[in-house]
Amino acid sequence: MRIVFTSGGTGGHIFPIIAVARQLKKIYGGAEPLEMFFIGSDDGYREVLLGEEIAVKLIFTGKLRRYFSLWTVLDILKIPIGLIQSFWHLYVLMPDVVFSKGGGGSICPVFVAWLYRIPVLSHESDAIPGLANQIGAIFSKRLAVSFQSAERYFSKKKTALVGNPIRLKLVQSCLSDNLDKGEKAQSAFNIASQKPVIFILGGSQGAEKINQLILSVLPDLLDKYEVIHQCGDRNYAGVRGLIKELPANYHLFPFLNESQMASAYFLSDLIISRAGAGSIFEIASCAKPSILIPIPKSPSDHQRKNAFAYARAGATSVLEQDNITPHLLLSEISEILDNPAATQKMRENAKSFSRLEAADNIARALIEMGRQ
Repeated sequence: MRIVFTSGGTGGHIFPIIAVARQLKKIYGGAEPLEMFFIGSDDGYREVLLGEEIAVKLIFTGKLRRYFSLWTVLDILKIPIGLIQSFWHLYVLMPDVVFSKGGGGSICPVFVAWLYRIPVLSHESDAIPGLANQIGAIFSKRLAVSFQSAERYFSKKKTALVGNPIRLKLVQSCLSDNLDKGEKAQSAFNIASQKPVIFILGGSQGAEKINQLILSVLPDLLDKYEVIHQCGDRNYAGVRGLIKELPANYHLFPFLNESQMASAYFLSDLIISRAGAGSIFEIASCAKPSILIPIPKSPSDHQRKNAFAYARAGATSVLEQDNITPHLLLSEISEILDNPAATQKMRENAKSFSRLEAADNIARALIEMGRQ
């Protein structure tokens, strides 16, 4: 069976694809070999995809904007090139099924797949669909969504609520009481104290505003807590330059690989994060209390809608970036970690919200569609 993945090139697009690809390799039992390809844009994840045995075909893509920008003119010119590339790649590969994660890189391949009568399954991660998936839905045979609120934007006949596919390796240690895993996780970050652990996660690229906020309260945090801080590759030099000597209980990283991320999730008593769908579903699957700080003015305000959809489940606290102060952040952290009953309730609600079977359900649907 031959499967093509398509999407934009951000971590929010690529990591769910990886989760589905891993599940496909696990459950596929056909007589023909399983071949997987990616057609779309690249923001630096090409090697990651290749490492998952997914061949990569990059195409020209334009960013879809809902506002005026001179860059739109250049992006419009890229679309015909992306169409020609998509026609060629899909003609040569002629896959059995296409899985789209949305983003600008998916529009041309999804449209061309429809013209070739190749079935398409599109997945929407956010609480409100992006423009690419709203367009792609027209040409998709089946649709899957992560949040219930997204269902109303698509045809009920072909839409299912499945959750967001996550890499199970990230959360498996959180679901286990294995003492050895706990010791390895502590060793990964040289954690020796018994203080609660706060994990600060700004998404795959980091978050400058969150970094600034954390640095402003860092002395107060370190009095009571261990802090693991992924600040982002492009922000690391700036953050490190502001700290003369790293305190023993402050663990600063530009980026965490998959093994480190799994250890950080395992160790954390509280997670402070942006509100991308991928982060939310990973946090939920680990059943961790959290504070979400959505990006202001994200496309369609999707991060804010994601955050409040998750908050309605009673699993998180949402702080608006424009209104947050150092004192408010410290107060919110204390209110959660100093209240065992509230912490436990947040854990239970997070676990109820999670959908660990999302990648498996999508993988099985792709195999079914590919065999029809």
